[in-house]
Amino acid sequence: MLYYLFQYLESEFSLTGASVFQFITFRSAMAFILSLLISTIFGKKIINYLRRQQVGETVRDLGLEGQVQKAGTPTMGGVIIILATLIPVLLLSKLENIYIIILLITTVWMGLIGFADDYIKVFKKDKAGLKGKFKVLGQVGLGLIVGSMLYFHPDVTIKEQLPVSEQVVQVDGKKKVFGETHKSTKTTVPFIKNNELDYAKALSFLGDGYEKYGWIVFIFVTVFIVTGVSNGANLTDGIDGLAAGSSAIMVIALAIFAWVSGNIIFADYLDVMYIPKSGEMTVFILAFAGALIGFLWYNTYPAQVFMGDTGSLTIGGIIAVIAIAIRKELLLPILAGIFVIENLSVILQVSWFKYTKKKFGEGRRIFKMSPLHHHYQKSGYHESKIVVRFWIVGILLAVFTIVTLKLR
Repeated sequence: MLYYLFQYLESEFSLTGASVFQFITFRSAMAFILSLLISTIFGKKIINYLRRQQVGETVRDLGLEGQVQKAGTPTMGGVIIILATLIPVLLLSKLENIYIIILLITTVWMGLIGFADDYIKVFKKDKAGLKGKFKVLGQVGLGLIVGSMLYFHPDVTIKEQLPVSEQVVQVDGKKKVFGETHKSTKTTVPFIKNNELDYAKALSFLGDGYEKYGWIVFIFVTVFIVTGVSNGANLTDGIDGLAAGSSAIMVIALAIFAWVSGNIIFADYLDVMYIPKSGEMTVFILAFAGALIGFLWYNTYPAQVFMGDTGSLTIGGIIAVIAIAIRKELLLPILAGIFVIENLSVILQVSWFKYTKKKFGEGRRIFKMSPLHHHYQKSGYHESKIVVRFWIVGILLAVFTIVTLKLR
């Protein structure tokens, strides 16, 4: 909204300084600062409100140190993250941008699923929360919507790499992009020189014209990634500050990728896929990062509030959609490595337990407890030490992911 206001003031009254709102970098920085202030200043008020409404966490006794003491801590704190993200985005972004629209839909959609789950746990006193099939149905539904919008919407295109001189021309002192853009099911493959993979080629066995069915594969991949990453974030949210801090690291790395992908100069220099209009996502991403960091003010040990599924499902959904939108989803196993290992630890634990129970009549475990962070708790590590070490691993993974821009 402020973007349009200052655009009007500049065009009608030639207001000095109004043109600064045209720059993505400025609006992104403002979004980060504003979201950080909202989440820290108003976060306390929301926490006090949740406490008055007795929206407390119900804790199952799993034999973990300090776990019982957390009972009654306000949950549903993901509302803080959502509000602190949406307000700056609505004020500072180009709301007609298709990528902003997709991310707004993702935030609200996943927020409502998580809220429903938390509501059932807190107010219906059902520890199981929303049934798993309904969660998965919601995640699949979002994947179908996002995948369809990213493929069929006319504003979602890519531009093949051409010399910058052929793409950018100065017109009235401003850079104008010329050349043809087109729909594509291509994505980026890390570590490979000619690093583009076309999902449509999975259907090449159909013969001539297989490309027109490529959207089916693209949407299937989108559904799989949205479901997997959102569940990974949900599993990671088990000890104070782990999910929020790890996610903030991932999100900041994604902001770099989004800005580069939407900037034709840097996309050409770094030889990455140029995606017109995708740079606007940087405003959303930095607002989201500010909200996560602000939330950490209250979520680090000992936590004054938990994000609940309202926050964790939303975080995972947003990270997945951003990565898919900038065609960097194949980097997620590295960038979101914390989520991946948490997911794998649960899958391996459950699978091995069932297998050994069937074969030996007694279930055996790989880890002392899953997800992985609980294994370290059972091993005697304090949760603060576990969280910080996971953050360090997350930073290393994020740096390595960014390095893939040139490491081929």
